[in-house]
Amino acid sequence: MYASLTRFISFVLFLILPQWGFGQAGQSYLQFEGGQGPGQGKHIVLVAGDDEYRSEESMPMLAKILSSRYGFKTTVLFPIEPSSGDVVPNYQNNLPGLEQLETADLLILLIRFRELPDEQAHHLERYLLAGKPIIGLRTSTHAFAYQKNKASKFAKWDWMSTVPGWEQGFGKRIFGETWINHHGVHGKEGMRALVDGVKQGANHPILRGVKDIWGPSDVYGIKNLPADAEVLVYGQSTAGMNDQAPLIWEKSIMPLAWTKPYQLEGGKSGMAFASTMGASLDFQSADLRRLVLNASFWLLGMGDAVTADLNVDYVGTYQPTPFGFDTFRKGMRVSDFK
Repeated sequence: MYASLTRFISFVLFLILPQWGFGQAGQSYLQFEGGQGPGQGKHIVLVAGDDEYRSEESMPMLAKILSSRYGFKTTVLFPIEPSSGDVVPNYQNNLPGLEQLETADLLILLIRFRELPDEQAHHLERYLLAGKPIIGLRTSTHAFAYQKNKASKFAKWDWMSTVPGWEQGFGKRIFGETWINHHGVHGKEGMRALVDGVKQGANHPILRGVKDIWGPSDVYGIKNLPADAEVLVYGQSTAGMNDQAPLIWEKSIMPLAWTKPYQLEGGKSGMAFASTMGASLDFQSADLRRLVLNASFWLLGMGDAVTADLNVDYVGTYQPTPFGFDTFRKGMRVSDFK
């Protein structure tokens, strides 16, 4: 009798709570249904999974703007420690909910050194084979590191891969670059964005209204973007960790945001937008939020809907915490980020 009642309750919950994903020990992803707006009917999946730059804070913030202000259905996935069900950014091996990519129109990715089970990575591969658009932020240039299961079919995604066609892994193949170095001094120098005036003058939709981006995360080194990458924003190091810090002109500028076509073997061609900006503190810059929203619209074929005054204000409060390893808020559940 008790077992039958338990099964009945579980079945009812399954029917009435389709908007929530559940992991081994509780809710495993957030979902915002959207509504009226230019994005109505389109689904954006945002994946948090880095152990330094607090993507677990920034991805829900972006999702709420996209959903509440522009009507997109948005889903946010998190790294979940299976036994506790807590959001644990440095748990490398579990991103539940990637099956949400089956209905996604756009993927926004901010992950670092993940090694996923094949059944999870499979959903990402299917998404990319379909040639759907993708945004990669900050550490997504070195998204995967396969150290435990080198026999996995996805081990070629490793950031130091030597597999022909996948040299330097997922980041290089999809976004055009892998991890190189900190061009700026990490934790001491910030980043000032220099918008490409020619591209802005040509009214590129991604750059509409983007004027001033500063962030405390330093400039990444970029060694050799492919010829088909179109750089839209460059980065200059600043001599200090505040928005009044002077530019360090002695340091060369580096590509900071660009577009690039991609294609997997046997798949359709698609388009990527990448930026080495993306710490949760960076997103206090309204124009960085604008850049990512503009890129989202453009990648979805909605560039005509981009205006210089798109509302990028927070929905609710946003209180990002400093970046750093093992400095994430402990004991947090997915629902705490809603």
